[in-house]
Amino acid sequence: MRIRPVDPRDMTWEQDHAVYRVYFWDTASTHSHEYQVSEADIDEVLAWTRREAESHGWSYTVYAQVGDDGQPGLVRLCGVMGDPFAA
Repeated sequence: MRIRPVDPRDMTWEQDHAVYRVYFWDTASTHSHEYQVSEADIDEVLAWTRREAESHGWSYTVYAQVGDDGQPGLVRLCGVMGDPFAA
């Protein structure tokens, strides 16, 4: 982990209401289950995600959805890196 001080004035925008994507990985059947979550903060999203994953025996990845300019993207916040089913 790398930690360094920053100047908060170097950012050009910020968004208070995030949209999340949660991907559950069902490795027993090689299927994934994807959800978009909004109107929640990250603590709520993680609590729901962990409950769902535990109840089904799935692993997961949680992303923040960014770039609402016609080219949306995902930033991984926690969980499995990449698609566990990729060759």
